[in-house]
Amino acid sequence: MHAGSPERKQPDRQAAIESALRTVATEQAGVAALAAGLADGLSEPFAAAIDQISRIEGRVIVTGVGKSGHIGSKIAATLASTGTPAFFVHPAEANHGDLGMIARDDAIIAMSWSGESKELMGIVAYSRRFSIPLIAITSGENSALARAADVVLLLPIVPEACPHGLAPTTSTLLQLVMGDALAIALLEARGFTPDHFRTLHPGGQLGANLTLVSEIMRTGDQVPLALLGTKMPEAVMTLSQKKVGCVC
Repeated sequence: MHAGSPERKQPDRQAAIESALRTVATEQAGVAALAAGLADGLSEPFAAAIDQISRIEGRVIVTGVGKSGHIGSKIAATLASTGTPAFFVHPAEANHGDLGMIARDDAIIAMSWSGESKELMGIVAYSRRFSIPLIAITSGENSALARAADVVLLLPIVPEACPHGLAPTTSTLLQLVMGDALAIALLEARGFTPDHFRTLHPGGQLGANLTLVSEIMRTGDQVPLALLGTKMPEAVMTLSQKKVGCVC
């Protein structure tokens, strides 16, 4: 048991189910608040962010620290797999040399729920010095990050699912949803198709689902064929040579 952990006790099954339902309801309410914002005051900044990213010649750099950083890493991966070149830069590593990974024709998406994460200040200052577009995803309307950014995607301040209001739960979900919204809007703006997705995602079940018959079918001499009347040893030899597991 870790230091500071509460004493372990057998969980109450019904209490666990009720807790899960409260969590889902709280996070659903948070997403509903974000949807309402996108239909209202958040619509213009969102469109501006899409326009800004669409005009760059480089890549999208996503950054954040703590739980925001974990969400940012996923957002960068989603952007990259849907046609918007992107990667994640950890702000602490940026302050120790990784700022060199960010070019003037890039754009930065900086994520911080409070907008006051001190670890981000180095990368924010770098973006201002070299006029690199900075898009902030934060709930801190008057935060240091929001004041520095070119575009602020202001997330609604909503209750965390954590009963103590401490563990990032609803807040990180809203960050994730906003990142997905950006990625899909960019995908649609670029006319990104399943064929493009297959090029970037050839592995796993998704890649298999998009595989063309022409890419795996056998043709010509690759097909294990034997004429009617062929003796069994010769047919078996054809089966063995073609390595398909059958002979036609």
